[in-house]
Amino acid sequence: MTEPRTILIADDDRAIRTVLSQALGRSGYQVRATSSAATLWRWVEDGEGDLVITDVVMPDENGLDLVPRIRRVRPDLRVVVMSAQSTFATAVKATQRGAFEYLPKPFDLKELLAVVERALAAPATASPGGAEEETGEKLPLVGRSTAMQEIYRTVARLTTTDLTVMITGESGTGKELVARALHDYGKRRAGPFVAINMAAIPRELIEAELFGHERGAFTGALNRGIGRFEQAAGGTLFLDEIGDMPPEAQTRLLRVLQEGEFTTVGGRQPIKANVRIVAATHRDLRQLIRQGLFREDLFYRLNVVPIRLPPLRERIEDIPLLARHFLDRARASGLPSKQLSPEAMDALKAHAWPGNARELENLMRRLAALYAQEVIGGDAVASELAEAVLPAGPDGQAQPATLEQAVERHLATFMAAHKDGMPVRDLYDRVLAEVERPLLRLALGATRGNQIKAAAMLGLNRNTLRKKIRELDLPVVRGLS
Repeated sequence: MTEPRTILIADDDRAIRTVLSQALGRSGYQVRATSSAATLWRWVEDGEGDLVITDVVMPDENGLDLVPRIRRVRPDLRVVVMSAQSTFATAVKATQRGAFEYLPKPFDLKELLAVVERALAAPATASPGGAEEETGEKLPLVGRSTAMQEIYRTVARLTTTDLTVMITGESGTGKELVARALHDYGKRRAGPFVAINMAAIPRELIEAELFGHERGAFTGALNRGIGRFEQAAGGTLFLDEIGDMPPEAQTRLLRVLQEGEFTTVGGRQPIKANVRIVAATHRDLRQLIRQGLFREDLFYRLNVVPIRLPPLRERIEDIPLLARHFLDRARASGLPSKQLSPEAMDALKAHAWPGNARELENLMRRLAALYAQEVIGGDAVASELAEAVLPAGPDGQAQPATLEQAVERHLATFMAAHKDGMPVRDLYDRVLAEVERPLLRLALGATRGNQIKAAAMLGLNRNTLRKKIRELDLPVVRGLS
């Protein structure tokens, strides 16, 4: 008869030890549990146990520091790390130090039992790299929701690989932050991180921008141009808004992914492509494939590991943490220190956030720049959020929006109403009235209330800006005009 496998548990919380011991015991495992890292280490040195489950924070030692030591003396012994400090940095540290898996607290028992089964079934060569790398506490990704914890774990696993990644999500969800995290915490962090946005470059120039060009390759090519693939050599190339890539460039990119090399526009000599590709889009690529606008074979080459970033409305529980994070960033950039009242937090949670985390960050910067009080109340937040509410839509309901979405919506309204015979001047006045106030607020917020800089940014005379501020009754940060 086969001996039951033994699980070693280290956690200073007696309730956690009891729950884990009972659940694992019911599943047929033997369990030894302790609140001491020293005791766990003694068991490991004595050759006990088939799997370790350890907390990070314990009275005598950090559980993360144990992981590389365990790997050195018993490389085949899997370690699962648990932590209530459910941050991206913790997930990355656990992976880089050689943990088999990282689980945030509170955890689901079914998920933990599944992790235990996978760890015990994994071959000896399947454990992560185990190179101990200090990541520091800088947090490129923020949130403790279930959705964000899964993203942390996925990104942490990917830092030890060069796999191609496809990041999807609405505008403002932080796709470039994830791409940078994959680079900054990954194997290629010593190399460059190069980003290119397909939607921001004229379609006829994208191939030259990506792959470079030879002198005389096209009109105006007076010298050889270095493309983004060469600029990113040894590092990461981030292809943002990949859904806007024209067909010709898609074909060339597919060849690079298939063959690992490319030629410049007008060139014949192959150049080795030494980059990790991370792509991102807010568009539905499968729909574009059905419309014949995106190559299906390229999609599967790029979509090796998909990461979907949830919109902010799907992780409302992260809003307080994000708001404080953005206020801290605003303070670090020189804006006044601010806090949010409970009523302000409630107002933030009730908002739909069509602009996602980017909209929330912009709001926090405006609040820090434009309001004198140290603790921002609910009325101030509600007033600012009301500025982002569009006129009633076709269903008669008001619709919240970012400035960009407001402009797009009003332009669409302009075109529809003009076709129905509304005078152009009336439409112009209507659009201006709806867009002008939030635009001026954004400019003043971005310049910390400096009216000279805001006027220059907007292309206005300073006196004209002052007149607009008075007419629209905008708050003014004294001493910065």
